[in-house]
Amino acid sequence: MMAIYTKTGDKGKTSLFDGARVRKDDLRVETYGTFDECNAQISVAEKYCQLSQNKKLLKQIEYKMFFLQGEIATQDTDKFYGKSQRIEAEDIQLLEHVIDDYTTKLPKVTSFILPGQSLAGAQLHVCRTLCRRAERRLIQLGDTITFRPEIEQYVNRLSDLMYILARAEDHEAQQEKIVDEVVKRYMKAIESN
Repeated sequence: MMAIYTKTGDKGKTSLFDGARVRKDDLRVETYGTFDECNAQISVAEKYCQLSQNKKLLKQIEYKMFFLQGEIATQDTDKFYGKSQRIEAEDIQLLEHVIDDYTTKLPKVTSFILPGQSLAGAQLHVCRTLCRRAERRLIQLGDTITFRPEIEQYVNRLSDLMYILARAEDHEAQQEKIVDEVVKRYMKAIESN
């Protein structure tokens, strides 16, 4: 049996993707760690979603987040690019397509909304806020490290996506509630006749 602990972090240091050792409170570690936290919450959201297309999309995003975190967790990016996929323009375009599609289908929003009327919607708003926090860490880290523009664009679209998916899940839950109420009233009317 292989142990999951290595004891190499017992003195407050950790290894980056390329093997470089840094303190566990290094801003780079804080940044990819915050994206890791966001990804774990995306996994929870996926389990709550009612819309199958949202579940499928969130599962895809979970894998993309590994590539995002890997690139952030690498000082020597030459070692990363040869060993892993990375976020590309088509990944950003996919998020934009979904956002645009839902925006045209959902009712127009004219005021602030409460963060989640359904369990899935509430969890997706948790993802949105975590993604925004991770983005703030990325911007802060970007003061000393240059990232490919695709990284920052993807992260910015990702929080927008979480918002629109939350709205879609809330809308679906509201529609189901209306249908349930109509059926309940119909059955009651039949029973009273």
